[in-house]
Amino acid sequence: MVRERGGFRLAWALVLLTYSPLLSGCILGSERPELALQVPEAYRAALKGGADAAVPALDWWRGFRSNELTTLMDVAQVHNLDIAVAMAQIIQADAQVGVSGAPLLPTVSGNASAERQKQSASNTVASGQGFGGTTFNTFETGLTASYMLDFWGKNRATLYAAEENATASRYNREIVTLTTIVTVANTYFQILAAQDQLRVTRRNLEAAERILSLVKKQFNAGTASQLDVSQQEALAATQRAAIPPLEVTLGQNIAALAVLVGRAPANFTVHGGSTAQIVVPRVTPGLPSELLYQRPDIRQAEATLAASNFSVEAARAAFFPQIQLTGTTGFQSAALASLFTPGAWFYTLTASLTQPIFDGFLLESQLKQAKGVQLQNLQAYRKVVLSAFSDVEKALIALQQFTLQQRLQQQVVAASQQAFDVAEKQLSGGTINLITVLQAEQTLFTAENNLVTVRLSKLEAASSLFQALGGGWTPGGTLASAN
Repeated sequence: MVRERGGFRLAWALVLLTYSPLLSGCILGSERPELALQVPEAYRAALKGGADAAVPALDWWRGFRSNELTTLMDVAQVHNLDIAVAMAQIIQADAQVGVSGAPLLPTVSGNASAERQKQSASNTVASGQGFGGTTFNTFETGLTASYMLDFWGKNRATLYAAEENATASRYNREIVTLTTIVTVANTYFQILAAQDQLRVTRRNLEAAERILSLVKKQFNAGTASQLDVSQQEALAATQRAAIPPLEVTLGQNIAALAVLVGRAPANFTVHGGSTAQIVVPRVTPGLPSELLYQRPDIRQAEATLAASNFSVEAARAAFFPQIQLTGTTGFQSAALASLFTPGAWFYTLTASLTQPIFDGFLLESQLKQAKGVQLQNLQAYRKVVLSAFSDVEKALIALQQFTLQQRLQQQVVAASQQAFDVAEKQLSGGTINLITVLQAEQTLFTAENNLVTVRLSKLEAASSLFQALGGGWTPGGTLASAN
């Protein structure tokens, strides 16, 4: 017995010595591609002297100083269904980690069987046992344990890939959360802009009708023609016809906002206000290199690339032999009463080695496929990084230029308003022709609508900049923690 055990150990030692040179080529972490990222030193559109640059706060939307917007943000982070779906995906990814980690642990199963067997009469006659055959029972119970030795790291690499995918799913939740709250902000701003445009249009309609009344008086007095009346009626009708599309925009945006916060549109209302009441907070972008840690989409792409690296390692390790250890023990007896007696105990130990020789190039194709996915994820990671830098640049440019345009457009509105007021007074006094008044009206109406549009563009540029900077997200916290 001692000699058998010694031979068994010697055989195992020979196996390990034979394959030990191969172990060094299958160390986890050997499949790491070169990232070759292009990280600029500073943003071209950033203001000079950004020494006070800082990561935006998690609750950056409070900087707009709108209580209703803050409430909508808090509700959306709790009840938004896209965020709920992303959280459900995290549960699935965590479960997949458990599935991938199971091969690293032994499997143990229990079994019990009872068998009653009767031999045929012809067999018993041939053996000289007489007619009628023989009937006997067999009772058995036992445990079977099996374990796959992970010498080459295949199972562990698969586990690490699943863990990276689970990490990527968490980053995806942050991406969905950030996208949701930015969409809530932009939709709310669009509601305010629609309300502003409705107020401007109704105010312009009142002015157009007021001028129409003056023109009709002049027509009755014989100092204005029917053409003058018709032209002013057309201008008033144009302002009146502009109201229904704005009502459509307002109602549809309210319905869209209701879905974002997880409410039925019929039971959801927005008080709104004006874009002029919204304060645009100051944003400091910081250094481009910091963006690699501030954006959850970059971290997600990084985790996805890491998962593909481990998938390549698992595919490469599949070329090496698989060593399986199996053990079975239990009790077997022909009588149930003597099943658990010492003499009924049995065991079996098995060690097997399987080496792929020819599989129709299956393993080679799987390795090529894994490398292709790895290359795809590498290029996707590079693109996400460059797109992040581009997002910040575009948002900075938009915010700066729309801020300048708003200031200039306010001057246009002020001058147009003054010109219209003067024209209206001169029309009442009969010292100006209607064509001049019409031009002043149209200029004022266009200027006021353009100012609302510019304000909306500026607010959307600010929210886009917060989104481009990661929305205050950091690897140590979550956007949802802002509540």
